[in-house]
Amino acid sequence: MEDKKLLKRVVLASLIGATVEWYDFFLYGTVAGIVFNKLYFPTNDPFISTMLAYTTFAVGFIARPLGGVIFGHFGDRIGRKSMLILTLMIMGIATFLIGLVPTYAQIGVWAPLILLFLRVLQGLGLGGEWGGAVLMTYEYAPPEKRGLYASFPQIGLSIGLCLASGVVALLSYTLTNEQFLAWGWRVAFILSFVLVIVGLYIRLNIMETPEFAKLKAKGAEVKIPFASMITNYPKEVMAGMCARFIDGVFFNIFAVYSIAFLTAQLNIPRTEALLGVCVAALVMCVFIPYFGGVSDRVGRTRTYFWGSLIPGFSALPAFWIWMHFPSQPILVWAALVIPFGIFYASIYGPEAALFCDLFKPDVRYTGISFVYQFSGIFSSGLTPLVAAALVQAYAPNGGWAVAGYCVFAGIVSALGAMWIESLAKQRAASGRA
Repeated sequence: MEDKKLLKRVVLASLIGATVEWYDFFLYGTVAGIVFNKLYFPTNDPFISTMLAYTTFAVGFIARPLGGVIFGHFGDRIGRKSMLILTLMIMGIATFLIGLVPTYAQIGVWAPLILLFLRVLQGLGLGGEWGGAVLMTYEYAPPEKRGLYASFPQIGLSIGLCLASGVVALLSYTLTNEQFLAWGWRVAFILSFVLVIVGLYIRLNIMETPEFAKLKAKGAEVKIPFASMITNYPKEVMAGMCARFIDGVFFNIFAVYSIAFLTAQLNIPRTEALLGVCVAALVMCVFIPYFGGVSDRVGRTRTYFWGSLIPGFSALPAFWIWMHFPSQPILVWAALVIPFGIFYASIYGPEAALFCDLFKPDVRYTGISFVYQFSGIFSSGLTPLVAAALVQAYAPNGGWAVAGYCVFAGIVSALGAMWIESLAKQRAASGRA
């Protein structure tokens, strides 16, 4: 009974902390294409302004692997809990300060430079946060339920996204456009400070994971976890990054770029697009743990294989609906909610445990952080830029090019899942499992 209470407390701590981190990180992405392009990167060409704003969005993803390596190193050497507290503080302070940065019109070129610096801090914080939050639940959970429990921190992504898009949508709806651009968007960033205080309070009241505590008691920590990971797990790292591709591409097409696509290309009201993303994120909260549990029953790689292909191909009908029925809100929302709220969860639900299964405890924090964050540069950070460039290059049918990119990513990740399955069989045969 005490173990169950402790596990619930760990799940709550990981979930709330992850929610705060993702709210902070994706709040930036939510407003990048509708606010920062106007206030921090003003040019005579709206396309160039948007591309510059999305470039700073991508910088956060470039910083994430560095954060993953740094905090993964100390997480594997010192402990999971202390790194979770530190990364949450870094993320929260950076997000709060973004809400206070003067605009380009007020301080000139210093405005985008300060914004860029704070975005780097956000990336560093999230780079270390994700691996630690996932490991807390994975290493506390019974082996036969690790897919389910490791999926709970993943819900933080959907709740954080829902909060980010919902808060911006509420401010956008209640304020005039002038008020929203002048100060309204800043409120969403400043509010994150309250969430950080709550997250810190809960995380300070949990214990280190039993698996790492045993490792520490034996003095079996690896001196340089990153070097050990590269030496002993090179194929696992590459296979994991291949599998991760559809996650980053699909999420950032439907959660981030879709807002700019629907508003700028199809003239759908900004509030309507933001609420669509918010509804999809709420639906995802239910399906992430569902598919995490499915992976425990039918197998991690099998769930992920089909979870890569189905979302990837679902982008085709989604963009077809958007381009042919932009004046039908129900259809527009359905084309967002079903692929993103349901199909995407079949990737993100089992993903955490899938990556944790690749590594032993002595390098697990470093391993899963590096796989997830380094691949995120290409699969996540560059996706809004790639999507915007495809739409511009293939106008007026650029939506088809973006959907094709999702299909390509789905195929790559399905092959990555097959590779992971092959490596697992090889480890089992050699006794390394």
